[in-house]
Amino acid sequence: MALTSSRFSDLEPSLSAPVLEALTNSGFEYCTPVQAATIPLLCSYKDVTVDAATGSGKTLAFVLPLVEILRRSSNPKPHKVMGIIISPTRELSSQIFHVAQPFISTLANVRPMLLVGGLEVKADIRKIEEEGANLLIGTPGRLYDIMERMDILDFRDLEILILDEADRLLGMGFEKQLNSIITRLPKLRRTGLFSATQTEAVEELSKAGLRNPVRVEVRAEAKQLSGSASSGNSTSSKTPSGLHIEYLVCEADKKSSQLVHLLTKNKSKKTIVYFMTCACVDYWGTVLPRLSCLKSFSLISLHGKMKQSAREKALASFTSLSRGILLCTDVAARGLDIAGVDYIIQEEAYVEFLRIKNVFLEEGECASEAPAIIDEIRSAAKKDRDVLEKGLRAFVSYIRAYKEHNCSYILRWKELEIGKLGMGYGLLQLPAVPDVKHHSLSLKGFTPVEDINLEEIKYKDKSREKQRKKNLQAKKAAMAQQQEQKRQRPKKEANSTATAMRKKTAKQRRATQFVEDEDEITREYRLLKKLKKGAINENEFAKLTGTEDLLPDT
Repeated sequence: MALTSSRFSDLEPSLSAPVLEALTNSGFEYCTPVQAATIPLLCSYKDVTVDAATGSGKTLAFVLPLVEILRRSSNPKPHKVMGIIISPTRELSSQIFHVAQPFISTLANVRPMLLVGGLEVKADIRKIEEEGANLLIGTPGRLYDIMERMDILDFRDLEILILDEADRLLGMGFEKQLNSIITRLPKLRRTGLFSATQTEAVEELSKAGLRNPVRVEVRAEAKQLSGSASSGNSTSSKTPSGLHIEYLVCEADKKSSQLVHLLTKNKSKKTIVYFMTCACVDYWGTVLPRLSCLKSFSLISLHGKMKQSAREKALASFTSLSRGILLCTDVAARGLDIAGVDYIIQEEAYVEFLRIKNVFLEEGECASEAPAIIDEIRSAAKKDRDVLEKGLRAFVSYIRAYKEHNCSYILRWKELEIGKLGMGYGLLQLPAVPDVKHHSLSLKGFTPVEDINLEEIKYKDKSREKQRKKNLQAKKAAMAQQQEQKRQRPKKEANSTATAMRKKTAKQRRATQFVEDEDEITREYRLLKKLKKGAINENEFAKLTGTEDLLPDT
């Protein structure tokens, strides 16, 4: 993290002695550029929009002013909310809460409250009712929920609102919750909007929620774009000079083996591997540790459908490792403070998109010695139904996520090669996915495993296999019952008709019989007219009236 020559103790307006002491105890003396530019503005009651990259020190840039602003307020009552910090994910909110804790503790009567999903909302409500809350730090969904359910919280004197990773807040679909939260807050407040990129949506939010904001844009020392030196063009990349980004281009059926090669080649490194869906994380988190070449590796999974306690444990475990692999979705895509991470990999079409955005990339070479892992994955699927089912779920979830993704320019659905993708996933057979049936997607490149009955593959876990057998027996019994019901249906219908007739009164039965007799007489009269006109012969007439046995023998 780059530092300036400005000390925290030199900033104007001056930071309070307790905050400076907390900074010293935490090992902070000099400011980063974003901190030097932003802290004086917020402390001077200016609204700010801050455009700065992840890792630039944004958290302290808003935590320190927030603490100083709250210090100037009179002792708040237990349920008077003076400040709110909103971030897009539970992990980032928790990180902000823990970073802020040493500085908030310098405020004698301010009670902070972390509000994130994954825990019972009733527990949060009960805690607020009993202990109060003056500073709320959390995700938009849980904050919105708390505001909807609780009338006890008073926002009339709110001093400061911080929106961290604002572009992700909007990109993840939180507009409704954000708008609801902001409309409940007083207009005479300080607002800080922090983001790595200033999108149009962020600009609109800035216009709606901030009053004459000061724009702060902090750029790290960047690489010069390839060829710009020779051409005299001074255009610089958005890639910091200390960051090297390399990409590989390979067929879908080779991606998994190239990934494993990268992981084994960089065994001593700390690596984050991003996947498109939670099901993909579950699958590769199950499969990769079973590969012989990765058995000694530390692999940790993290995604949004895990329980909150499991997510926190996973993130803490990976953060503490000196080397290891985190398999995750974009729940950990930005803002988290994880030291020593070395590698990120993306799709081929994404490379061109990044170039347009002036992100400097270099093309690497695919390894010819990448391990052949497909047979090993398939072997694992044959031995354990858990691997088989997770693979199918991951494959289907990937296809659907690809199809439904907003950025169709990057994720070109109709160019997706299903066959090669399934091969790269190590599937035994391709599932009958409706999306595949109804679109002309390529099945080329997939070789199914022959002479295998997927239903016979068992769970390695004995209790799960026992339950599966029970479920199969119950399913067979239900199907047999349905078949029996189908066979019995005509008989039952006849019986029910007779029963219904018996239940009728004698008068009703006579009336019904009269109508039926009338219809029969009318029908026979019409057939007789046809016989006289020669339209039908005597044999046909007899068949239609049921009197064949009355015809003379021939």
